[in-house]
Amino acid sequence: MSWNRKIMIFYWLTALLLFVSEAISWLTSFKSKESSRFWGNNGLIYISVDLFIVLLLCAVELWLRREKKVYLKRAVLFCGLVLSYVFYFVLDPIVNGSEIILVMPLMTSLVYFEKMLLKSFAILNIVLYLIVTLVPAVLQWTSFDSADFVLVLTVLLIGSMLGQSVIIRSQEMRKAVESLVKSEQKLIVEKAISDKLLKIDALTGLYNHKTFHEYIENLIQHAEANGVPIHLAVLDIDNFKMINDTFGHWVGDIVLKEVAARVTKLISPNDFAARYGGEEFALIFADTTAEEAQGCCEAIRSEVEQMILPQLEGRSVTISSGLCSYFSGDGKEKLFRNADGSLYQAKRSGKNKVVVYQELGSMVTMHM
Repeated sequence: MSWNRKIMIFYWLTALLLFVSEAISWLTSFKSKESSRFWGNNGLIYISVDLFIVLLLCAVELWLRREKKVYLKRAVLFCGLVLSYVFYFVLDPIVNGSEIILVMPLMTSLVYFEKMLLKSFAILNIVLYLIVTLVPAVLQWTSFDSADFVLVLTVLLIGSMLGQSVIIRSQEMRKAVESLVKSEQKLIVEKAISDKLLKIDALTGLYNHKTFHEYIENLIQHAEANGVPIHLAVLDIDNFKMINDTFGHWVGDIVLKEVAARVTKLISPNDFAARYGGEEFALIFADTTAEEAQGCCEAIRSEVEQMILPQLEGRSVTISSGLCSYFSGDGKEKLFRNADGSLYQAKRSGKNKVVVYQELGSMVTMHM
């Protein structure tokens, strides 16, 4: 529910309270000649005023329901300003201190927390009070009470200044809260970046050694519980020491980045790639078949072999890979040991190849 609607409900309830009070006063007037005479002389005026109040509220309700939503706040506040003066004139002859109702427009305008809106209606309120008080007094239609006039004018001025102070303070608090939220968001972003840096290898952009072990431990637990297939491949750049010695470590860094880029390009979103250490990479394939994992390793090997790096002066880069599937109960150490053994076999048998580890009963065979 919008604040315009809430304020209009407040106006309707206030008007209803006035109508009920008038009805009770009229019903009890028969017990007193003075009250009966008052209602006899002024009854038609009060009925007319009540009808005006209802028409005013209905007019504002229709304005709020227009398709073109313009000046809604001003319409609601102007309605409150008119109502406050109507209530004032209705209550003034019979209620002492009815001038307090003139503060209502200031209080309602505070709801919107708009400094210019409050200032505009505060000035309008004060000007209107000066007119309805001084003009009848100058024309000698009413008596002029200077003490009441100064008191009400002071209340309106102080109320306006307090309202301005409240809005200014609320704006300061809002800015402080926004600044705090931005600081918290900045800290969250910085923490996320920091966490990422702790998990990512700075050179290749792949996950690092520590993150690899955390991930594979969790994945093995998941595999043991749900039977999800896991395959681990260990990749090593062939003759990497010679590249560093011949062309320099800066070229070795380029080779590492280029190999990592091809690994990232060819693995699926469900796969996990990490720089295990030095020129060695580890790939984890989850929820895929052994044949699919082997095909991905072969695609990476072929892509790396075909890449051309000007810094190597025409020499090619090759990688060797050892691939092993996880068998229930093996554990992380045995899985890595088997994959590393397959890599060793690939290195010994000529490099630039993928060797797959398979266990058949008690016999261990290597497939290339």
